[in-house]
Amino acid sequence: MKQFINLLIFVTTISFGFHQAKASEASDTSYIYLKDYGLAKTKKKNCIKYINKAIEDLKNDQPTVLVFSRGEYHFYPDGCQTRTYFESNTTDKNPKVCAFLFENKKNLVIDGRGSTLIFHGIMQPFTFDNCSNITLRNISIDWENPLIAQAEVLKTTEQYIDLGINHKEFPYQLQDNQLVFDVSGAEGNAWKGTMEFDRKGRYVVPQTGDMGCLGEDWNNYQAATTMPGVVRLQYNFKRKPAVGNFLVLRHAERTHSGVFITESKNISIKNLNLYHACGLGILAQFSEDLTFSEYRAIPNKNKNHYFGGGDDGLQVSNCKGNITVSNCEFEGLMDDPINVHGTSVQIQEIISATELKCKFMHHQSVGLKWGHPNDVINFIENEKMNSIGNGKIVAFKPIDKETFTIAFSTAVPKGLEAGDALENLTWSPNLWVKNTQFKSCRARGLLVSTPGTVVIENNHFESSGSAILIAGDVNGWFESGAVSDVLIKNNTFTDLCNTSSYQFCEAIISIYPNLLSRSDNTQAFHKNIRIENNSFAPFDYPILFALSVDGLFFENNIVTQSYQFTPYHNRQYNFTFENCKNVTVLNNQFSEDLLGKNILLKKTGKSELKSDLDDLFKIEVF
Repeated sequence: MKQFINLLIFVTTISFGFHQAKASEASDTSYIYLKDYGLAKTKKKNCIKYINKAIEDLKNDQPTVLVFSRGEYHFYPDGCQTRTYFESNTTDKNPKVCAFLFENKKNLVIDGRGSTLIFHGIMQPFTFDNCSNITLRNISIDWENPLIAQAEVLKTTEQYIDLGINHKEFPYQLQDNQLVFDVSGAEGNAWKGTMEFDRKGRYVVPQTGDMGCLGEDWNNYQAATTMPGVVRLQYNFKRKPAVGNFLVLRHAERTHSGVFITESKNISIKNLNLYHACGLGILAQFSEDLTFSEYRAIPNKNKNHYFGGGDDGLQVSNCKGNITVSNCEFEGLMDDPINVHGTSVQIQEIISATELKCKFMHHQSVGLKWGHPNDVINFIENEKMNSIGNGKIVAFKPIDKETFTIAFSTAVPKGLEAGDALENLTWSPNLWVKNTQFKSCRARGLLVSTPGTVVIENNHFESSGSAILIAGDVNGWFESGAVSDVLIKNNTFTDLCNTSSYQFCEAIISIYPNLLSRSDNTQAFHKNIRIENNSFAPFDYPILFALSVDGLFFENNIVTQSYQFTPYHNRQYNFTFENCKNVTVLNNQFSEDLLGKNILLKKTGKSELKSDLDDLFKIEVF
């Protein structure tokens, strides 16, 4: 009898939970079942017509759930909508081929119910354009033939390397004795970049990275097929990969995102597996209040892939409001797992006291709707990146994809000149990143360039380059955003961090704005960065590098020396503080065998450092 009562309670609880979940949706919610449109038992045929019809039937204002029947569905470019989009950090190749295109939609849930969507060719799976209150959940995205290839290292000698390549999955041919990959019958893409992954550990092999997996002049090889699926690369490569490891062969441009969010608000991505994309995994630009939960840009291990979902896993460019990332996972990416930044533009001409002509300086940022009436703009001096005042936009007028004019409500600051830069402060979000796995990828782990509140907490870092990079510049990548309130707390930084050289990777945590010139009286670019209660396991010297920070705290951290890998870094200081002010290093625990035990103060007075390490660390002032 007691067991029956317990069972009754259990069933009642489950039933109550179900009805409670249903009740959380609006009472007037309608359900559109894609099986009613023919999306069932489709095998490998193109399913796009069923999706187009279902999207046509969506009512813009009524809360709606678009429901998949769990299964595998295939999508091809034929029949897709196309649109011209200028996507941040993406090569300008238009129009974009959009599979699931949602324009001006609101109050919509797209529930995959565990379905897998397989794409063919160059496509953008999901696009949300001028949408609000949208949730995409419970779905996986993959490609039949990825726009990246993978090869197993079968043999290495002084004269050649033999690679095993699955020709069916990664179609290739030899042109002029070079390896070229085909994408859905399109013209071949030449192999142009390589990553080596450890077979067992699934991490980027240390000391490879952008310094050259195969060494200098690697592309002077001559390729020949020795048997089906085996390609011999004849050349005495200066660096040879280990037999049994996997090489990821990069050959395509980043032209489409996996999920593209533009000019939208209150978008939620939950329980999404992204195994591949034709560029960035998720790109959000000029959007507000975004939530990413249980989003995984990772390799499809069922296919034994070592490459993950796209270039950057999540790129947040010129957004505002609150950006929340929780319980996510990134692995095997071709670039940074998360990059949150603005876009700086350069002044070409001062037309009048209130009007400027400006230009997008990076080829992957052209065409953006960068300015809006009432946006607050920061005027930045070019070389030292000092702020020289703010202004408010009254008009933004594109001239072409690269140039535009901006009119302001008041006169621009005196001393502003051509070559200086602007950043849009209005489109600068707050950021929370919690309980997330940053596994080994090509470059850094988390890039942060926003003046909003930033909290990085309870994450696990195994990034190949710096685990966290706080940069910002108006000269190179033109990714703006001096930070002013950053908390890095309760994170784990393993000995897989900073195992290879990439740009700006001066330490496990690298704070490295791209200043063209600096002097003792230059105002600090970044402010108020707190690094507290974290654990570090460095195998090399550099733990923290900071350039041009006012208010930097490294407190209550545990640092334990690792012997997993061989030290290689040129920077042989645990801590480097350059042009910094108000630096605190207190109450940390360091293992006795820590390499170096030293601090470099470069153009940073010793009076600017508050520390309890005078008897334990050598402090050099330069």
